[in-house]
Amino acid sequence: MNPIVVIPTYNEAENIILMIDALAQSVPGVHVLVVDDGSPDGTASLVEELGREGVHVLKRSEKAGLGGAYRAGFRWAIDHGYDACVEMDADFSHNPESLPSLLAASGQGADLVIGSRYVEGGSTPKWAWYRLMLSRGGNLYASIVLGLKVADSTAGFRVYRTAILEAMDFESVRADGYGFQIEMTYRARGAGARISEVPIRFVDRERGESKMSSAIIVEALWMVTLWGLARLARALRPRRKR
Repeated sequence: MNPIVVIPTYNEAENIILMIDALAQSVPGVHVLVVDDGSPDGTASLVEELGREGVHVLKRSEKAGLGGAYRAGFRWAIDHGYDACVEMDADFSHNPESLPSLLAASGQGADLVIGSRYVEGGSTPKWAWYRLMLSRGGNLYASIVLGLKVADSTAGFRVYRTAILEAMDFESVRADGYGFQIEMTYRARGAGARISEVPIRFVDRERGESKMSSAIIVEALWMVTLWGLARLARALRPRRKR
């Protein structure tokens, strides 16, 4: 398997070199693509100055959303011959030490591997009860409404086989943030993907500012409702007699 870790960044100068170093320790020789949305703190320049073999930078002119960054990164990876793409944050909420177990599941035949907080062995230490309730409730709602059969469809630590990305027409996905992760899971399930969930320990960032907000979560759940209604309408549509 020839994977590449795709990391979207915006003002991650405090974290990005540390993350690249940590990935090199956990998976020696792994390639990394940093997709930077014009960070004013010089994130992209730091990576370029590092000059490390197998570490690439894709610079975009402005902050244009998580979904757009991943779509651009996946397309770059496919065009450059990689057969698997890892989704991962730069802020260490996703532990690089967990990456070998995700890659192992992908190597065993899974088209999509999700680093899951909500399967046995997964955890979210130090989360307040209301935050955990919102996250778990949102995931349960998405799974039921969309038929995902996945415990953590909002997780952002993943491995996609590039073949399934092409099969699910990933470039037509338009959701962002939490919604992007859910729509990608929905598309993968619809494309017949073999989906595996691997337990991870998710922690909050220690350096830099979080880009997540409750508004993004509410927007994602509204999109789930619309997708669910469309799914129900298709199921109820009378079939034409041949």
